[in-house]
Amino acid sequence: MVAYSVRVSMLLSLALLLIAQAMFLPVALSISFFVMWLCLFLRRHHVDGSLKRHWTFLLTFIALLSIYFSYRSFIGVEAGVAVLSTFLFAKALESKNKRDLIILFNFALFVSASSFLFSQSFAMAVIVILSLLSCFTGLYRIQTSEFEHQKTIALKQDLAHVAKFLLYAVPFFVLLFLFFPRLPPLWHIPIPDDSSVTGISDSMSPGDIAKLSQSSELAFRVIGEMSQLPVRHELYWRAMVLDLYDGQRWTSSHFNQREVVPSRLQELNADVRWQYQYLAADPRVQWITGLEQSIPNTTSYVLAIDGRITPRRMLLKPEPISLSLIQTQELMPIRQDEAFTLYQHFTATQKSKDPKAQQLAQKIYSQSHQQPAVYIQHVLQWYKQQGFAYTLSPGVLGQDRVDDFLFKSKQGFCEHYASSFVMLMRYVGIPARVVVGYQGGQAAPDGKSWEVRQLDAHAWTEVWLNGKWHRYDPTAMIAPQRIDNGMQNYMGSDTRVLGDSSSALSQRSFAMLTQLRIWSDYASYQWQSKVVGYNAETQKNWFGRIGLSSSYAGAIALIIGLLVIAGVYFIWIYWRARQQVNAWQRVIFKFNADVAPRFKRLPAETFSAWMLRLQNHVDAAKQDDFKALADLYIQQMYAPNDLEKQDALEQFKCLLKRCSSMLKKL
Repeated sequence: MVAYSVRVSMLLSLALLLIAQAMFLPVALSISFFVMWLCLFLRRHHVDGSLKRHWTFLLTFIALLSIYFSYRSFIGVEAGVAVLSTFLFAKALESKNKRDLIILFNFALFVSASSFLFSQSFAMAVIVILSLLSCFTGLYRIQTSEFEHQKTIALKQDLAHVAKFLLYAVPFFVLLFLFFPRLPPLWHIPIPDDSSVTGISDSMSPGDIAKLSQSSELAFRVIGEMSQLPVRHELYWRAMVLDLYDGQRWTSSHFNQREVVPSRLQELNADVRWQYQYLAADPRVQWITGLEQSIPNTTSYVLAIDGRITPRRMLLKPEPISLSLIQTQELMPIRQDEAFTLYQHFTATQKSKDPKAQQLAQKIYSQSHQQPAVYIQHVLQWYKQQGFAYTLSPGVLGQDRVDDFLFKSKQGFCEHYASSFVMLMRYVGIPARVVVGYQGGQAAPDGKSWEVRQLDAHAWTEVWLNGKWHRYDPTAMIAPQRIDNGMQNYMGSDTRVLGDSSSALSQRSFAMLTQLRIWSDYASYQWQSKVVGYNAETQKNWFGRIGLSSSYAGAIALIIGLLVIAGVYFIWIYWRARQQVNAWQRVIFKFNADVAPRFKRLPAETFSAWMLRLQNHVDAAKQDDFKALADLYIQQMYAPNDLEKQDALEQFKCLLKRCSSMLKKL
């Protein structure tokens, strides 16, 4: 027979686990778990809440089948946690007695902790802690109720008891967290190849970045001395170069992905302008987005000649990555024998595409006397004079996308301007390429870090001029506020950015949601940096600030702290016990401790019966004192006020003292 409140604890624990893992599990598996939970919920009032065996088998088989079709395996981080969760829900369907539920709650504790393999965010931590609290409540109720069927739920009272016990343990948890030696990880968790990641991809077509710019999700955070951060219009966070264009989509060639030789990196380290750290919001991103001319400070990351930084091995490691911003120079200068290859590669076009744009390029180039620097300025001025609009809703373009954009719609986002500008350069034989990444950002609420969001996604261009790549951003000619004030402020000040269908209400809603997300991301950052990111190096630095010179000193401080907390708890418990015993009981305890063993008070013996037993050991002339003690004790229980109780207490002490002397003489 299973207590009803235990069933409620079980349902609550499973529901929290389902919420924690729903965003990471396949949809079919989440639906299977919800069906299992719904079956348990509908049968929560039954004495035997287990489901028939064939239904349990069918639901479990469907869940395992969805795992296999989603991951093609039952082994691995995500597949392994999914299998564990499946077995947990299956065990809940067949739980009948005390033993089954004890196993279930202990198994749920393990599965709750395994949810951190999906995410170590603050929200996940809150859900896991609530799940642990629910599991402990179920185990507490099992031990206290002994499965007696109850009509009323004592869940609230049980939660209060369990929360109080856990609260007592918090000081020990804090001490162990701060002082216990931090060891390096014995292994790393690899990232699945098919995991989907939000953000800049390795290709671009019109509309891709515009979709990202409608999201206020955090892309990455920059940590460092904010006073050394470049001005906003110079904050171009570089991801990669795109140089191949098929008329619809830009992609990156292997030409850009060549690694900068280590000897060249050592030369660049001498020209460091600013040291900072990059912390990705999603550790699964395939490249590190840093300021232009940034290089990694560790050999775990590869720097390519186009400025992209990629890890040598993809790991689920949400830790800051140290980068250095160097003086503006080429990462790998082009040799003379590569000049012709560069010219061919970065001037490649499709002659059958966009004839009007080709004619326009030749016309402006001729008017510029075939001088590349003058031509570039004339093209930028042409953009400014043609009435182009900056919008996230540019509409659909035809086969000749550059022509349709330049001469028909004249509405687009940064990728439209960057793509068309590069093609106008290439049509007259000037090497050019598209660069994708982010531009701008906002300071964190505390001003100690810099936040870059998906809405800051941006595309700009680079043109080969005078033996060097130069950055040109045609978007700055159309929407200079976008570069000077940042995308977030620009969208808040100009409702036309979201398109013709946007309204003031939707604009305010977007701004409010963005602010809410900013504070949520800031809380998550503090959790990641102060708790999840508390590693051996951080612990060593903290020890130095409080005067501890080594890990041995930290271990000694840990032991002393544990002893102090245990001593404080002992004193507090003793004091509480003393407070719960009144003065009458204390003098009676002292009297009982002083007399011989044969005269001590027996278990379950009332005070009157005790005194009656003791008076039989003394002479009849002395028995009146024992009778007076019994009468006085009964009277004090019904004394009208504290003053009379205090006078009676003094008389009670005198009588106890005389009776103790008589008993000692015996």
